[in-house]
Amino acid sequence: MIPRPLPLFACAAALLSLASCNSSPQPQAVATAPAPQQRVVSPLTPQGFKLPEGAGCSGAIARYRAVIANDHQTGNVGESVYRQIEGEISGASAACAAGKDGEAMRLLAASKSRHGYPG
Repeated sequence: MIPRPLPLFACAAALLSLASCNSSPQPQAVATAPAPQQRVVSPLTPQGFKLPEGAGCSGAIARYRAVIANDHQTGNVGESVYRQIEGEISGASAACAAGKDGEAMRLLAASKSRHGYPG
């Protein structure tokens, strides 16, 4: 038997199938999860930041609370530490409101020392 030549369309189909082996696959869209919401943090204290005024334990509490809030907003204090300090400040505030100025000031001093703030 003598081999018969393949028809032209059969040769073309064979060449196309071989060529497709070397081609790169078409890129496919990949679904990505949305980015988690993050708190927008500026590393700088806002212009015009001013510490509250006031005397005694109430003034000291207001100033410490303002510093902590600023440090939290600028990203220098994490959420869990911020909540811990706010709890400590609330204890000092309760003592101050009860007329226990010395106790309130001691609680503030302890909190500042524990978290590295100057006394």
